[in-house]
Amino acid sequence: MTDHNLQIVLAGRPTGWVDESHFRLESHPVPEPGEGEVLVRNHWLSLDPYMRGRMSDAKSYAEPVALGGVMVGGTAGEVVASRDPQFQPGDKVVGMLGWQLYGAVPARALQKVDTTHVPLSAYLGPVGMPGVTAWYGLNAICEPKAGETVVVTAASGAVGSVVGQLAKAKGCRAVGVAGGEEKCRYVVEELGFDACVDYKAGNLKDDLKAALPSGLDCLFENVGGEIFDALLARTNAFARIALCGLIADYNTTDPYCVKNIRAVLVSRLRMQGFIVSEHMEQWPAALRELAGLVASGKLHWRESVAQGLEHAPAAFIGLLKGQNFGKQLVKLI
Repeated sequence: MTDHNLQIVLAGRPTGWVDESHFRLESHPVPEPGEGEVLVRNHWLSLDPYMRGRMSDAKSYAEPVALGGVMVGGTAGEVVASRDPQFQPGDKVVGMLGWQLYGAVPARALQKVDTTHVPLSAYLGPVGMPGVTAWYGLNAICEPKAGETVVVTAASGAVGSVVGQLAKAKGCRAVGVAGGEEKCRYVVEELGFDACVDYKAGNLKDDLKAALPSGLDCLFENVGGEIFDALLARTNAFARIALCGLIADYNTTDPYCVKNIRAVLVSRLRMQGFIVSEHMEQWPAALRELAGLVASGKLHWRESVAQGLEHAPAAFIGLLKGQNFGKQLVKLI
């Protein structure tokens, strides 16, 4: 164990696009765990779009990161010291320890995980928050039936890739929307979607029409903006929309205004936004299913990995610009 703990803290609140000046790398002593606490050496840091909202002090569903505070984030690592009988050194755990090498937290803030059949990093992806987000939004909100068409935006990402595979397992037709030929090829050839529309190709409306000749019954929305508007035009009567994210607007000072809201009335749509951390009672069932699918090789996923905590800001900015491919992680050890 080293004698210092590297941390990345929030140095400023961005207006518009994030840049590296909004972060600061600091070095502090490794914390000592108190009574009932556990000291963890983080091996992996998860980078996720929701973090952009935590950098702002605008009203939201969660408290913002304080200026000078450690950036929020999910982590997976190993217990190095414990003052709680539930955990022993060497245990693999996941928690919300943030952008740092070490964290001392109450034992209740950690979940012990089994890496015998599931890699540790997967507990931050398909068997973690992104996977549960996909599982909950699809099952609880979209409620797809066999034979229906499910559309997923950001289909090659950590959440979207799981949504499409779960939809296929339910007997649905899965159509993705992604940016670039390579991502669309991956979505169809490796993830098993029936089709994928490249929104960067310049023919969004016509390509969606071709990919959705019978319209769509379920939409798992991660992006928003013009893509969401165009998809509203393809909805069937009584289609369901799980509104998971609107990343197209996260870094703009002039948010896109939906122009096709009439479709909500005409198609009698049911649309619901959701925050997966508000449905913790659903996590055990979701994680059991997802872990089984990953362990058996039935659920595929891909990771983009940045090496070293100091490269987390650049990787996060790349994530917001769609430069990642699959789940964006930072390897810390």
